[in-house]
Order: sequence, then structure tokens, then C-alpha cells
Amino acid sequence: MITQHSHHIDFDDHRIHLREISPAQPTDLPPVLMLHGAIEDGRIFYSKSGKGLASTLARAGHTVYVIDSRGRGQSTPPIGSDNNHGQFEMITHTLPECHRWVLERHTNHSKIHWMAHSWGGVIMSSALARFPELSGTVASQVFFGTKRTIKQWSVERVFKVEFLWKRFGPWLAKRKGHFPFKEWKMGSDNETYLSLNEGQQWVRSSPWVDPRDNFDYGNAASKIKWPRTWFISAINDHLLGHPKDVQRFSEEVGSGELSTLSKANGNHHDYDHINMLTHPKAVDDYFPQVIKFIQK
Repeated sequence: MITQHSHHIDFDDHRIHLREISPAQPTDLPPVLMLHGAIEDGRIFYSKSGKGLASTLARAGHTVYVIDSRGRGQSTPPIGSDNNHGQFEMITHTLPECHRWVLERHTNHSKIHWMAHSWGGVIMSSALARFPELSGTVASQVFFGTKRTIKQWSVERVFKVEFLWKRFGPWLAKRKGHFPFKEWKMGSDNETYLSLNEGQQWVRSSPWVDPRDNFDYGNAASKIKWPRTWFISAINDHLLGHPKDVQRFSEEVGSGELSTLSKANGNHHDYDHINMLTHPKAVDDYFPQVIKFIQK
């Protein structure tokens, strides 16, 4: 049995939502902090009915906290025309504050496991590079379909990346204040102009340097001690987390194990970018390996 309820962290002009999914009986296992990717919210990891990776981890004894990043999901206010935040705020403020909040709730643990989907892994890696003191309080990392740059070409890339993400998206978001991915049924949530603008600069294969203050994440990444990290890609993810792009980011970080989910590699399904976390078979297929990885 598991339980679910919501927490909110209040800041000056916004509120961050964290969904807690817990085992019915407390255990001594470290908690897990999860972060979604772009045009998503935390529901990529859980459902009210108890599906998803977060619920699976809770059944294995871990208390899990899933972040809705600023303005997304149940975090408020929702993304609108008056937003003034992007990935910089997520890296430098939201994620570190959520991490500290979880540590304060679990004083019997000095470390937390981190997990992220897609661009969320870039945010987490950037936060560790910028704040190396955090690495001593992160027990492990598991990233699903996480890449920083996209170098694989396809028809899908021409529309979704070259046109939508790099050109039309930022153009419309600058005028409207945000890009309405949710309203246009192109994603689970919207994106701010700053998030689109800052993210697309890294996707272009530019150096891993912050477009806001020029902090050199790539250089910093080579100097810190990374937690045990597992980069997981999916064989049918042809764009947003292509196995070769995921491998490239693992090399850029300079640390981590690497796996591609596929029938050829012994999995029950040839997964893609989304169903690697939502497919019913994943629960009995490779989620148990994720649990073993963080419980080593």
C-alpha cells in the first residue's frame, strides 16, 4: 500500500508543488526527488491511481517527492503572459530549495536519490555542476532519455526542433509571454519564453555555458565528484532522447552507466521517449533494476 498527498513551498511570488508518494509503513530507505522535463509536469512519474515509477519506488520502501517546476502542474501561478522565469531559476533556485526542503524533512538521511526525465536531467546535472556542495548530499542519479544536444537528423527533427523549438516557439512565446503547448495539445504543460530561449541555445550544440551569466557548466562538471549515475535511453526514441545523444551527454558529464531499453537488449518492449516511464510492462520489466541500482 502507498499514500499520496501534496506539499507546497511558498516563495515571494510563486508556489512550488511537490507530490509525495510514500509507503504506508515507514522504512529507513533514503527518499527520492524527481524532476520532469520540458513541456511536462510531474505526472510523467505518477498517477492518482498508483501507476508510474514513483508509485513503484514507494512500494519498494522509498518516500518519493515529485516536483512540478515553476508555473507547471499544480505549481502556481500558472505560466502566463507575465512570467519572468526560465531554466536559470530552476537550476539556481527551485531545484536546490526543493532538495534542501526534502533533506530537512528526512533528518535521519544525509543523502537523497535524484531521478529525472528528459530535460530534467540537464537541469539536475547543471545544478550539481554549479553547486558542487550538493553532490555530497545526492546518493545517486537515474536519468531517463536525457540529452543536452540533439545531433540526430530526421523529418521529425526538422519540424519539432529546427522549426518549432528553435524558431517559431521562441518567436511566439516572446510576443505572447509563453508557448501554449498544453492548449495546442502538444504537451502536458506550457513553456515560458525564457525557458524556450535558454534551452534551445544548448540544443543547438553550443557549449554548456549559461546564457544568462556565462557560468561554464562543462568546465565545472569536469571538476566535481559525481554521484553514481545511470543514463537510460529507449530504442524507439528517435529525437528527444536518441540513444546517441544520451550517450553524448553522459560523456559530457564524464560519469555514469549507460543502457538502451529494447527487446534486443532483453527488455519486454521497444520503448520510446514517453512510454519508457508510462508503459505497463515497465513496472515488471526494468523498474526493478532501477530499484536495485539506487539500493546498492
